[in-house]
Amino acid sequence: MDRGTDFLKSQVNNAVMQHQTFLKNLEDHESQAEDQRFRDLCSRYIPHMREHQRMLEQYQQSIGAEAGAGKKLLGAALGLGRDLADAARESDFLRLVGDIVTSRQSEDTSRTFAEAGRALGDANLQQIGEMGLRHHEEYVREANRLISQMFVEHVRGTDPTLGATNATLNTRPTL
Repeated sequence: MDRGTDFLKSQVNNAVMQHQTFLKNLEDHESQAEDQRFRDLCSRYIPHMREHQRMLEQYQQSIGAEAGAGKKLLGAALGLGRDLADAARESDFLRLVGDIVTSRQSEDTSRTFAEAGRALGDANLQQIGEMGLRHHEEYVREANRLISQMFVEHVRGTDPTLGATNATLNTRPTL
């Protein structure tokens, strides 16, 4: 395992790639989602996540940790895998579940950066971590509320975009 500056560089590179995946998910899902609430959620957080991505990439450059061609190819391959997985899912519910998981990964990384930045006296790393932590916590909180609503709607057989449903017809779905 790397130590010192090499360790910091590798962790920042990983954070940049992971956060870029989350941002790409939001951008894709903003246009793909059938559920207007999901599209709105993506739209609200894309500007925050773009700003966080910009800060991560600037920090990456400032410490000389720019990902090499191999890392960029790996990131592109991971993005392609995500695209294929999304195509197979084709469900707003499952896409949102995946986004929550990805955001939580960025939330954990942000928490680590905030605490490590404080301990190391690196105000930039601390600020990046604190901002990312705040935005990812807010996103996960809102996304969890929406996923709970969607879950209930799926179980009840309701669809907020359609109108008449099993629930309005007083029938119960088979579980």
